[in-house]
Amino acid sequence: MQNNTKRSLLDQPTNYKIEVQGCLDASWSEWFDGMSIIVTKDEDGMIITTMTGLVTDQVALHGLLARIRDLGLSILLVRCLKF
Repeated sequence: MQNNTKRSLLDQPTNYKIEVQGCLDASWSEWFDGMSIIVTKDEDGMIITTMTGLVTDQVALHGLLARIRDLGLSILLVRCLKF
C-alpha cells in the first residue's frame, strides 16, 4: 500500500460543475449554497441548468446532490474543476 501524504480532495473546498436537465433560475442559488446558476439549451433544445461553485467537502457535495434529487431533476454531469 502506497503512503500518500497529499491531502485528499474529499476533505477540502473544491470547485464543481453540476449540470441537470430542466430549468432552475438564479433565485435557487442560495438554496444551492451560493452556486452560480446558468440556464441554456443544447443543440436538441433540451433545457440544461449548470451550477458552478466552491463546495466545502464531499459531505456538502452529497447534500447538493440530494437537493437535486429531491427536486426530481436528472443529473447530467458532476465534474470536479480543480485537481
